[in-house]
Amino acid sequence: MQTIVGVLRGGPSNEHAVSLKTGATMLANLPQSRFSIRDIYIDRAGVWHERGRAIPPERILRQVDLALIALHGAYGEDGEVQRLLEQFGVPYAGADSWSARLSMHKVLAQEKAREAGLRTPEYRYLDARGDLSSAVHEIIRTFSQPVVVKPVSGGSSMGVSVVGGYAPVLRAVEALAADGVPGILVEEYVRGQEATVGVVERLRGETLYALPPIEIIPPEGDFYSYDAKYSGTTRHDCPGHFTRVQTEELARAARVMHRALGMRHYSRSDFIVTPRGVYYIETNALPGLTTDSNLPIALRSVGVSLPEFLSHLANLALAR
Repeated sequence: MQTIVGVLRGGPSNEHAVSLKTGATMLANLPQSRFSIRDIYIDRAGVWHERGRAIPPERILRQVDLALIALHGAYGEDGEVQRLLEQFGVPYAGADSWSARLSMHKVLAQEKAREAGLRTPEYRYLDARGDLSSAVHEIIRTFSQPVVVKPVSGGSSMGVSVVGGYAPVLRAVEALAADGVPGILVEEYVRGQEATVGVVERLRGETLYALPPIEIIPPEGDFYSYDAKYSGTTRHDCPGHFTRVQTEELARAARVMHRALGMRHYSRSDFIVTPRGVYYIETNALPGLTTDSNLPIALRSVGVSLPEFLSHLANLALAR
């Protein structure tokens, strides 16, 4: 008897388009010999659809054995949809509602990293409703320039900028506040090699299997921005050009954060590698699975196909 799998994609966040691509990858790679697959589309207003018809979530969720979440950003990675799945008793792959919310909040995640003994950039948290001008004055006095300005929650590098000087920083902060973000993170700009490391539970006999680190090399003059991620102009070298010691530290740090944030099944953590050591940046509870995404690149480098990986995720979710 086939397992009925609902693939949740789309959603109301500004990462809607990326989510559709991750969902399409899941739909194309789930083994049809084992799974009966339902394509569940959630529109930008949060309305659920199946086969082109709007259907209440409770009706859809009563008809599936398992959910794979292809949602990114708000609703998918902040614990909202996980709470709904937990309410209806539907097993799903990925972090639970609390851990998803924790990992998406960059300040809380960095504090967890510090508690676990990892290096993180220095930062200031700004309330988007506060006195931004005074806060930026203080930041300019205390931080070397440029700095990184980003929403406190979110992914795909949306809304992230690297800017220096009072006026550019204030413009970046005010632009995020105007977009309605609840909080803003201004971070020390750490120069070094960008790296990302995936962790998969119970793969190849290991409790936490760390995939080879990927070195991310954006185009000259850019950082790993949204455009750099999805324009095809960024190089992803796997394994990256790291020393043995750096590679071991990246793997250790990725496992540490998987545990510290209470991740389940799989995760991907981002780092900057410098001569001073490895700096933790953030963890993604639902890593993208598009053709160009980092996790599939790392999986391919160790001979794990997407059908194998998705079957493995299904097994982990069903074995809860």
